Amino acid sequence: MNIRILTALLLLSGLPSLLMAQGQTTAPPAGQTYSFSLQEAVNYAYEHQASVTNAGLDVKSAEYRIKEVIASGLPQLNGSANFQDYLKIPTTLIPGEFINQPGSFIPVKFGVKYQSNLALDATQLLFNGTFFVGVKASKTYKELSQRSFTRARIDVNVNVTKAYYQVLVSDEQIKLLDANLAQLKQQLDQTTALNKQGFAEKIDVDRLNYQYNALQTNRENVLRLLALNYQLLKFQMGMPIDENLTLKDKIIDVKLDESSVAENTDTTFYKRRVEYGLSETQKKLYEYDVKRVKSLFMPSLSAFGNYTSSYQNNSFGNLYSSQFPASYVGLRLNVPIYSGGQRTNQLRQAEITVQKSQNDIYRLKDALSLEANQARVFYFNGLQTLSSQRKNQELAREVLRVTKIKYQQGVGSSIEVTQAQTALEDADNKYIQGLYDALVSKVDLDKAYGRIQ
Repeated sequence: MNIRILTALLLLSGLPSLLMAQGQTTAPPAGQTYSFSLQEAVNYAYEHQASVTNAGLDVKSAEYRIKEVIASGLPQLNGSANFQDYLKIPTTLIPGEFINQPGSFIPVKFGVKYQSNLALDATQLLFNGTFFVGVKASKTYKELSQRSFTRARIDVNVNVTKAYYQVLVSDEQIKLLDANLAQLKQQLDQTTALNKQGFAEKIDVDRLNYQYNALQTNRENVLRLLALNYQLLKFQMGMPIDENLTLKDKIIDVKLDESSVAENTDTTFYKRRVEYGLSETQKKLYEYDVKRVKSLFMPSLSAFGNYTSSYQNNSFGNLYSSQFPASYVGLRLNVPIYSGGQRTNQLRQAEITVQKSQNDIYRLKDALSLEANQARVFYFNGLQTLSSQRKNQELAREVLRVTKIKYQQGVGSSIEVTQAQTALEDADNKYIQGLYDALVSKVDLDKAYGRIQ
C-alpha cells in the first residue's frame, strides 16, 4: 500500500492523535512495555480485540439460546394470587316462581365482602413438532456462531499480520535512508573540502546539500509514519495506544518464495474457507425453517393442571380462617384444520429461501476460486516485481559507486553523481513498496486458500 494512502486512511478512521516522533522509532515512554513476535501479536489480538471477544460472547449467547429452547419443553409452573374487596356485593335476580310470585324477579345478594385466591398452574408439552425442530435448529445456530467466531479470528489475524509487516517495512526503509544519508554526508564533506581547495565548484556543494536536506526530510517523514504504523498495529491488536511495543521479528525472517504458489493444486480448498462453512450452516438453518413450517400442519398435545385455594369471609380478619380448595388436570389437543392458505404460503416461501441459499453457495464457490486465482497471480507478480526491484537497487548502487569514482578522477560530472543518487533513492523506494506488496499478497494468498485458521 502506498504510504500516503495508508496515512490518509488512518486519519479518516478516527484514530486518536498519533505520536509525531522526531528522530525516535520507539513509542512514548508511558504504559507497559511489550515485545512481541508476529504470532505473539496475533495471540494478543485473539484475547483483546473487541471483534473477537464479541464473537466469543455470541458463542456463549448461542449456548444459552439452546438451553432456552430446551427449557420451553420442560414443565412450566406459574403461581398467582389475588385479593378482592367488594365495596358493593353483586346482586343477582332470581325468578319469583321460587317464592310463589310468578312473573317477578327477586333481587338477592350472593357472595361475601372479602375474597382471595391462591393458585398454582402447571403445563407440560407432550408433543409439538415445532419444539423438536427448534431444538435441532438451536444447535445449528450455535455452530453458526462458532464459525462466525472463527471468521473474526481469521480477520484479526490478517489485519494484525499486515500491520506488523508494515512496521517491519517502514523500519527497513529507515535503514536504507540511513545508509544513503551516511554515504551522501561523506560525499558532501569531501566535495566541500575540495571546494575549499578550489578543486570543486560551489554549485556541486549546493546540489549535494539540496539532496541531503531532502533525504533528511524524507527520513523524518518516514519516522513519523513509523510511529503511525505502530499505532495502527496496536489498534488492530486491541492494545491501548499508550502501551509501548517493540517487535521481535525481522524482515529477513519472513519467507517469500514461489513454493506457496506451486503448492496450490488442491481443487477442494474452498471447503477450508470459513465463508463456505458459514454459508452451508446458514443453509441448514433455512432447511430447519422449512421443517418448522411443516410442523405447523401437525397437531400438538399438552397436559395441564391447576390447584386453587379460595378464601371468602365478610370479616377481613377471618378471611383466611376457612379454605375452599379446588383442583383439576387435563389434556389439550390442538389440531390445525384450515388457515386460509397461510401455512402453505409460508412453506413455499421457506423452500424458496433454501433454493436461494443453495444458489448463493454455488456462487460463493466460484467467487472463492476466483479470489484464490487472483491471490496466486498477485503473489507471483509481487515476487517477480520484488526480485526485479532488488536487482535494480543493486544496479543503481553500483552505478552510483562508479559515477562517484569517475567524478573523483575528473572524468565525470557532479550532475551525473546527483542523477545516480536520485536513481538509487528511487530504486530504494520502489523496493520498499514492492516488499510491502509482496508481503501483503502472501497474507492474502494464505487467506484465500484457507491456511489461516
